[in-house]
Amino acid sequence: MADKISILIVDDEESVRDSLYNWFIEDGYSVECAENAKKALQMLEEKEFDIILADIKMPGMDGMEMHRRIRSLNRDSIVIIMTAFASVDTAVQALKDGAFDYITKPFDPDDLSHLIRNAAAQISLKSENEALKRRVTTLENVDDLIGRSEAIQNVLKQVENVAQSNSSVIITGESGTGKELVARAIHANSPRRYFPLISVHCGALTESLLESELFGHEKGAFTGATFNRKGRFEMADGGTIFLDEIATISPKMQIELLRVLETKSFVRVGGNKEITSDFRVICATNRDLTSMVKSGTFREDLYYRLNVVNITIPPLRERVDDIPLLVNHFIGKYCTSMSRDLITIEPAALRHLERFEFPGNVRELENMIERAIVIGNGKEIKLKDLPMGKEVADTSVESLDEMEKRHIEQILAKYDWNVSRSARALNVDRVTLYNKIRKYDLKQKE
Repeated sequence: MADKISILIVDDEESVRDSLYNWFIEDGYSVECAENAKKALQMLEEKEFDIILADIKMPGMDGMEMHRRIRSLNRDSIVIIMTAFASVDTAVQALKDGAFDYITKPFDPDDLSHLIRNAAAQISLKSENEALKRRVTTLENVDDLIGRSEAIQNVLKQVENVAQSNSSVIITGESGTGKELVARAIHANSPRRYFPLISVHCGALTESLLESELFGHEKGAFTGATFNRKGRFEMADGGTIFLDEIATISPKMQIELLRVLETKSFVRVGGNKEITSDFRVICATNRDLTSMVKSGTFREDLYYRLNVVNITIPPLRERVDDIPLLVNHFIGKYCTSMSRDLITIEPAALRHLERFEFPGNVRELENMIERAIVIGNGKEIKLKDLPMGKEVADTSVESLDEMEKRHIEQILAKYDWNVSRSARALNVDRVTLYNKIRKYDLKQKE
């Protein structure tokens, strides 16, 4: 590290400059000297130095004034003040002005070397942090948002437009369309991307658990609360909170959420201290919130607070042109994760996927490809490797509706008409499955 660090020594005493120069050169640093503050400032106009050691007492401009001028130039150099006067007031003032540290004369070589190593370590940490920020910036292109269709391109344009604001966003669309991916894309392209994106799946939690999850709780707030716990709003400070399945929250939680959005403050369960948090909220739902507002099951004021910007994700059946791109993406993804050679897909299998309705949308397509790679052999995904492959090959099946009907019947029968388990197996929500059952007039056999 030493050979990468440059040091400027500023002192009117030649003996001090020579001693420090020889010490630091011996340690492997790049070192230059200046006999006064004016000369040092001239050198700084031509070259950046990582560390500057400045004597506090010099003819003309002293070390303190020189430090203030360096700061006014927005230089990133670390400044260490050298003084023969061990004045607490001087030391404190130097630190208040942003100096890294101070050291008194006469110097102990070991102490000075330790101080320079600490300064060099801080420079290294800063460099690593900047490198990390550059890596995080690469998240701006979210790989899983794939598509060339007009429908998905419109979504990507909306993401780009809304990302730079702090406005609340509601993302709507059927189950499996990629609502969380869009939320992540908004966050990754926003000024908040260096802070966390905190996700909460509201539909998976009871009211009491959701309250604790969002607001946190104090020790002893309820049975099992054996320690203080931060809530998701608190954890999202500076970043974004993503509330999935927002339509499922209870009327009580709707009121509490509205207050948090209005004040950006809340109290932990069982606590009395007001906690503030600077977060952006993005929500997602596959339900029609407008109808829920009209029916009185979702608060109108909360709806308008959340629905500043609405992004609707199109179902896969409305972006058929994207299916080949998505298939190739998922093949690459799962071949890599399974450490397998890259494979292809036969034309008949791809045509089948392009004709299929995909009630489970992109998620269902992804699961199909993963399954086909797991069970298939050879260098190509065959039609038989896909769900319903045999039915597709059967010329007696004349329509896609008939194929879908048969498949749903088989899944329902497999799970004894347990709609929840069947919906999970099909990668659709219960409402979608109920709609399919009505569409095909399916009935459980006696």
